[in-house]
Amino acid sequence: MTASRALTAPTTLTGLKAVVTGGASGIGLATAELLSARGAHVAVLDLAPDDVPVHLRGYRTDVRDDSSVRRAVDTAAADLGGIDILVNNAGIGAIGTVEDNEDDQWHKVLDVNVLGVVRVTRAALPHLRKSGNASVVNTCSIAATAGLPQRALYSASKGAVLSLTMAMAADHIRDGVRVNCVNPGTVDTPWIARLLDAAPDPRAERAALEARQPSGRLVTAHEVAEAIAYLAGPAAGSVTGTALPVDGGMAGLRLRPTAH
Repeated sequence: MTASRALTAPTTLTGLKAVVTGGASGIGLATAELLSARGAHVAVLDLAPDDVPVHLRGYRTDVRDDSSVRRAVDTAAADLGGIDILVNNAGIGAIGTVEDNEDDQWHKVLDVNVLGVVRVTRAALPHLRKSGNASVVNTCSIAATAGLPQRALYSASKGAVLSLTMAMAADHIRDGVRVNCVNPGTVDTPWIARLLDAAPDPRAERAALEARQPSGRLVTAHEVAEAIAYLAGPAAGSVTGTALPVDGGMAGLRLRPTAH
């Protein structure tokens, strides 16, 4: 590509076909809405597709069930006319130290957060290869790269997603498939809202979550969606094997305490 053509590379997603898992709420819904607004045809794979807005295609899917995943991915690909973009966003959280979570909970979280990415990507790859210029974006987390208290299980799952992203990028670059991930900080989502509601002092807990991010506030779902849309689109045509932090500076900045 010449320099002049690179400067005029399209920033819209018009005509591209996208699949977003966990797209009925939070980061997934914000991403599906943004991709659609930029011209993509979007399919949402979710346990509760009835909650998806009418302008998005919803498909009931359990990422823990391989047959459910394959059926949903193939149906979505047929309805869309292919798959150019896959956003592996479906995930669940967990709280506790390494002592606190029983084996069943470890199996469940790893099954959703890690094997869910494996199952959906595995089912989508035949369609992505046909695209010739495809993109996979995985929703990872700051927990993959920073030691956060009370997040042992969740951090382990997201550390696996980060490593998996790098391996997939190496495996599939010659298939014409780019693979990247986003590493959000604490995002203002329904899951965080439930976490705060369960805290003894929700206001103090929210203030603590905001204070640990140098920006002094929670990340918005739309901000993460913007990063995903960039990685998924043609403007990031030379970006693969990359983890993009969207964390208000949490990963890299070390600010001095403010004077009181």
